[in-house]
Amino acid sequence: MAKVVAIIQARIGSTRLPGKVLKPILREPMLARMLERVKRAKEIERVIVATSEKSRDDAVAELAKRAGVSVFRGSEDDVLDRMYRAAKDASADVIVGLTGDCPLHDPGVIDEAVRHFIAANNPFAYAGTPANYPEGLDTDICTFTAFAEAAEQARLHSEREHIAQYFKNHPERFHGLPWTVGEGDYSSMHWSVDTAQDFEFVTKVFEKLHPANPSFNKDDVLALLARQPELLEINKGGTGYEGLAKSLNMDEEMKKTP
Repeated sequence: MAKVVAIIQARIGSTRLPGKVLKPILREPMLARMLERVKRAKEIERVIVATSEKSRDDAVAELAKRAGVSVFRGSEDDVLDRMYRAAKDASADVIVGLTGDCPLHDPGVIDEAVRHFIAANNPFAYAGTPANYPEGLDTDICTFTAFAEAAEQARLHSEREHIAQYFKNHPERFHGLPWTVGEGDYSSMHWSVDTAQDFEFVTKVFEKLHPANPSFNKDDVLALLARQPELLEINKGGTGYEGLAKSLNMDEEMKKTP
């Protein structure tokens, strides 16, 4: 059996919403709310919060320990190296990469994505959440073999900050496993937290669903939004991929440097 490890990258530093992972949702830090949910994934053997070695991230490490998950600390800026060393330290066979700004993550979706990946039985494949699911439920899944190669070879800024980018840049070597589930397309919905408006949106979702059902899932959120579509207006216009766009622009500047 492959050892499947979820690694959540999380740190205090955020240019658009500083300290967002510790902002409270129903009196608990946002990251704690996410961990409550990720820990319920049945296909995950171990959950690790990978944060930086900076003293300002001590609070992130303490939160993770209180939540009963492992902590790994590494480079603040080289996310790929931090995640790779966390995976190596955990003797992971399969890595499920997550970001700490997704408090609506659904353990059932994580399990669904892991099963899809493992069924492919390809050491140089990489996979994620179904393409028609809302942003904010994203996963980056790969084998340790592939991850180790990326950690050694990746050079571009985007490749060091976003763990699947190296795979996408080398289709001759790595194989994506795109897929969809069901007939609806909810991919334009933005459920991660990058701005104050995003935080307001996810807080409203928790306020409406969590008291009656702390284990609410993706379909419960979709049903809520179908009943109250005005909630989608709170953070309308965001994509959740602005950070990647910024990294890709930095790549272009890097390429211009002799």
